[in-house]
Amino acid sequence: MSKASIMWFRQDLRQDDNHAFYEAVKQSEKLLCVYIYAPGELKEGALGAASKVWLHHSLKVFQEALAEKSIELHLFESESTLGTLKKLCKEHNIEKVFWNRLYEPAIVERDKKIKAELKGAGIQAESFGGHLLWEPWDVKNKSGHPYLVYTPFWRECMRSHSLRELKAAPKLSTIKSFKVPCDRLDDLALLPSREWKDSMMESWHVGEEQVRKRTKSFISKHLKDYSELRNHPNVDGTSQISMALHFGELSVRRVWDWVESSKAPAPACEVFLKELTWREFAQHLLFHFPHMPKRPLKSEFAKFSWSKNKKYLQAWQKGMTGYPIVDAGMRQLWQTGWMHNRVRMIVASFLIKDLFLSWQQGERWFWDTLVDADLASNSMGWQWCAGSGADAAPFFRIFNPTLQGERFDSQGEYVRRWVPELSKLPKKWIHKPWLADKKILEKINLSLGKDYPLPIVDHSAAREKALSEYKNLSKK
Repeated sequence: MSKASIMWFRQDLRQDDNHAFYEAVKQSEKLLCVYIYAPGELKEGALGAASKVWLHHSLKVFQEALAEKSIELHLFESESTLGTLKKLCKEHNIEKVFWNRLYEPAIVERDKKIKAELKGAGIQAESFGGHLLWEPWDVKNKSGHPYLVYTPFWRECMRSHSLRELKAAPKLSTIKSFKVPCDRLDDLALLPSREWKDSMMESWHVGEEQVRKRTKSFISKHLKDYSELRNHPNVDGTSQISMALHFGELSVRRVWDWVESSKAPAPACEVFLKELTWREFAQHLLFHFPHMPKRPLKSEFAKFSWSKNKKYLQAWQKGMTGYPIVDAGMRQLWQTGWMHNRVRMIVASFLIKDLFLSWQQGERWFWDTLVDADLASNSMGWQWCAGSGADAAPFFRIFNPTLQGERFDSQGEYVRRWVPELSKLPKKWIHKPWLADKKILEKINLSLGKDYPLPIVDHSAAREKALSEYKNLSKK
């Protein structure tokens, strides 16, 4: 039993199934709860603008939830997490520091140093697995190497690795709380000055309690249809919990348990559990291949001749490419900080294989604008679309944005919501307005090239160019 301990919160802003928090309360008489914001240490993992907005609100809600139980969450803006922890330990006679492990390269190296330094100073440092279902170093192939293909990874997890034990929320009435000088939430300056931050958050409820309610509702009402509806962006067919999992407002282990305990058909449950394991696979890859966010996993793609057309990039970012399903997705992203997964694949394919802009440019834009931006999932997803990653879609798999729109948004509801200029177009032309008869355009008072852009590239020609470039790449 430690007389005084620190619980160092990171991407685990919850009470339920928080292994480190559970043990910190169990093993301590007095607990100092801290969150340390040190963006300079994170390198490529430094938060983008949308993620900062989410973090601000998530911290606020979590502070309030702990305060209701007479526990204060102390916030610190710091240039050195290690320096802040050592200072707090010295000033308050701390004997133990608890935290849940994370797996991004810069964080892994930092945490190793922090654990060694604390132990060297006579302070016990205990870390726990609370962010994932399985530790990345535990899942290996028969040769003892990391997996590069998802399906064998999934089978190995199901066959040989048990899920960690769930932990209930700790009983905080048994613990004494510190109250020490610290920064205010506003001091962290997470919110940008532009009004975009307010309209973006209108789409979301933040914090452990709200996300638990939404997830349980999704499982009880929509999980049974998940395998079909998840591909259609015009319906509420996905869980939309990726941001809560990233910031740790929700335990992935708890979600797994809820799904397994649900009344949904087994096939639907398996599809959803495979999506949770796909997230796990991304973390597995990032841990073993820390260069994944910056360089292609398949080295031959480093030779690809990418375009540097800034006008194309800006048109894509603003949702002004002339392809309605692409533009709808990019506008949804800007306005809400989130985009439907099917549409993420469509807009990524369009950037890479129609505009010939590098996947790294897309990854950077997503990183800054997604509230669920996750270094592992973001970089793996972009490399998957580019054909340069592990278990990736081949480069010659090129999405036709018109056909994708007609298949997955057949009535045009998604496009009409996010591209209101096209809202009066008949469904026959909603995904190809440039082919609509002039009389139809005149009737709805739509001037292409003025009210809405004509396609900035011809998809058929771009597809042939992409295939040619890929063929030449294989010869280099």
